[in-house]
Amino acid sequence: MPVYNERETVREIVRRVLAAEAGLEKELVIVDDGSTDGTREILEEMARGGSRAELRVFHLDRNRGKGAALREGFKRVTGDIVIIQDADLEYDPAEYPAMIAPILDGRADVVYGSRFLGGPHRVLLFWHYVGNKFITTCANALYNVNLTDMETCYKAFRRQVIEALRLRSNGFAIEPEITAKVCKGRYRLYEVPISYSGRTYAEGKKITWRDGLAALGALLRYRFCD
Repeated sequence: MPVYNERETVREIVRRVLAAEAGLEKELVIVDDGSTDGTREILEEMARGGSRAELRVFHLDRNRGKGAALREGFKRVTGDIVIIQDADLEYDPAEYPAMIAPILDGRADVVYGSRFLGGPHRVLLFWHYVGNKFITTCANALYNVNLTDMETCYKAFRRQVIEALRLRSNGFAIEPEITAKVCKGRYRLYEVPISYSGRTYAEGKKITWRDGLAALGALLRYRFCD
């Protein structure tokens, strides 16, 4: 779980993750990406006061971006399956069983939770939706796949896959980089429908059109080089 300035939601999302019934032993690895709004102190309080051994908290020395926080977290995980979880409340940890089912039954190496396959979602931001579909279409054309939601947060991996990807991105370009390297590695990739409780920029949403341009650049870059 990469975290940056999420003091309003971090306690609740941690509670939901730890309460999620995935039928397996869990560890929650949190990487704070240089938060300045009190999130760091909340995480330290939870790490000190909690009796849950599965909660592990790490801190970057400054804000480096979502990709940097994810890469740090990937180095710390010990489980057989790794799920990315944002620190807001847009994605529901109750859907972990659906996310990992194709991996557990031997069909998939990587699973994406798609917000566009029929799950309930909050109605929001038309142009954000259009941008997302455009970037996903570009990914499909460049890598000859048929994803519906490349930019989804919810991605689950066999740990051996995430260790082999050799990720480099620091910011939100981590999402297209993951997709590029999963596709080029010819891993078995599945999508499952998930719900989505999106938030507005006033509520704390951070990704912007600039990140969309960076995503397109990353898709092109990693298509033709490592």
